[in-house]
Amino acid sequence: MTSTYTTTADAGRSVRHRRPRRNAVPLVAQLVIWGGAAGVLALWWSDTASVVGPAGWLTGAGRITGLLAGYACAILLALMARVPLLDHTVGTDRLARWHAWGGRCTVSLALAHTLLIIWGYSLTSHTNVVSQTSTLVLHYPDLLKGTAGFLLFLATGILSARAARRRMSYETWHYLHFATYLAVFLAFGHQLSNGADFVGNRPAQAAWYTLYLGVAALVAWYRFAVPVRRGLRHRLRVTAVHPEAPGVVSVHLTGEHLEDLGGEPGQFLRWRFLARGLWWTANPYSLSAPARPGHLRITVKAAGGHSTALARLKPGTRVWAEGPYGGFTANRRTAPKVLLLAGGVGITPLRALFETLPGQVTLVYRARRADDLALRGEIDAIAARRRATVHYVVDEPAGYSSPLTAQALSALVPDLAAHDVYLCGPSGMTRAAITALRDAGVPARRIHHESFAF
Repeated sequence: MTSTYTTTADAGRSVRHRRPRRNAVPLVAQLVIWGGAAGVLALWWSDTASVVGPAGWLTGAGRITGLLAGYACAILLALMARVPLLDHTVGTDRLARWHAWGGRCTVSLALAHTLLIIWGYSLTSHTNVVSQTSTLVLHYPDLLKGTAGFLLFLATGILSARAARRRMSYETWHYLHFATYLAVFLAFGHQLSNGADFVGNRPAQAAWYTLYLGVAALVAWYRFAVPVRRGLRHRLRVTAVHPEAPGVVSVHLTGEHLEDLGGEPGQFLRWRFLARGLWWTANPYSLSAPARPGHLRITVKAAGGHSTALARLKPGTRVWAEGPYGGFTANRRTAPKVLLLAGGVGITPLRALFETLPGQVTLVYRARRADDLALRGEIDAIAARRRATVHYVVDEPAGYSSPLTAQALSALVPDLAAHDVYLCGPSGMTRAAITALRDAGVPARRIHHESFAF
């Protein structure tokens, strides 16, 4: 027996089903990225008459890796520019995964470029690598700045490694990443002044300037100008803070022109509370209810210094909000039936989706104890109103726990493989749920989740 409580079923009678829409943006974005990489390789190919001897092969490989590293730097910044078209369709967490994978590749390419160029030049000039390194850094134009940029970029890459990230707070990691902008700026000049593919090649120089200036404009607009403009326009402030469960509070906010904010159920914003100890960082929290005229709400679990401090916010505290972000919305749905699978405070975006998603919707809400089931009263009211099914599954006491397996989920949700699944919860629970869902026959394309993990 599991500790499961079910509210009356027959979802979808009061909410009309909407035909799902296909999303081609992720595929188009990848094609554009790889097409640009192919164009970079074509630039090297068109500018290289022949490659002769070990020195030529090493130098040629150094040129290729340098070109790709320079191109990848611009792409990395573009992925994290928070362009709404990409953020709302590809999804914030998928963009972050692309960025993380691309970052590892970029660091590897930059390192390979440095070593290959030094080695190739040392063979050409018949000097040792130490002497050749000194010559390059001290006597080639812009290479001293380029070296500083490379070292800074390398340090950022090391700090982004999983083992290092676990030892620092989100805020520290976030601000250290601003060093990437400085690293790219320092490294940019030497690409044009020393790159054999750019020296004397005006079209190539123009293309490179266009790429970098275009990305810089996206970053400046969407990461800096838009948040400031919205902060001044919406003038958000806290109206109340209500406890929902042990260590969980809801923060209610109001402001001006909130109908223009555009936040959809399932999306999140980065909230900067202008209170002592909180003003210097913006943390991501999901909307835990659909946005309404003059009212927004987030629900937060105390999991660190920032989130714990939100319980002490005073009414009237000013707030700056960046966003909305994320593609964890109704637009991802591809099937008439939907399962919302929540773990702990992961209920927050799913509670908003539970109220608004069209079609037949089932909610499975897992928590450690019954007392940890936040927003339960609202969930039951929504379920009764739309005649939807809710399963509450708690882990304690142990005799009533339910394993997160394909068999257990299939017992709760008949015809599970025919459902779209929206999944939100702690990382361990999310991994286990994805495995269970795949074992139950749910296609990977129908499992939708976004993570705030960094």
